[in-house]
Amino acid sequence: MHKFLVVIALAGTMLSAPALAKEVKIDDLVVVTSMPAAQRDAAIDATNAFYQFWNTGDEALLKAAIAPDFTDHTLPPGRPQGPQGPAFASKRFRAAVPDLSVEVRKMVVAGDYVTVHMEFTGHFTGSFGQVKGKGQAIDFIATDLIKVSNGRITDNWHIEDNLTLLSQMGVAKVEQ
Repeated sequence: MHKFLVVIALAGTMLSAPALAKEVKIDDLVVVTSMPAAQRDAAIDATNAFYQFWNTGDEALLKAAIAPDFTDHTLPPGRPQGPQGPAFASKRFRAAVPDLSVEVRKMVVAGDYVTVHMEFTGHFTGSFGQVKGKGQAIDFIATDLIKVSNGRITDNWHIEDNLTLLSQMGVAKVEQ
């Protein structure tokens, strides 16, 4: 078997599975890898399903995307570890922002790792803790580093711009 390096940069790429309620639009996809095309495509498909889950809250997409031994390496306090963690987070977040949407701005595939930079948008019309939304626009960024093995996400390291999110919700004050 020959090893080869594949570099793909696609602007405005739309990756989707048929009959899904929402698609994940990927503004920029870069693939740098020597893995076989089938393995590369499986990593992209798992990643795409994960962000379609964040778009829809559909736990069938989450189950298809992540491995049973999934580990969140940057687990926030109160969130369960394992596959139930993202489901828990999605339910809580959707209670606050029912129209939550995610757009992947950059996706870089390199071997078993995928780095995803995304933008979350919606309106704070629900509740977050003791705070009730008043329809405020929500628009913040996040970045994930995920590891994909056998077509499923096994590990996630993530960082979110929580200061922007919490200030938009009126939970945190940011001095100008």
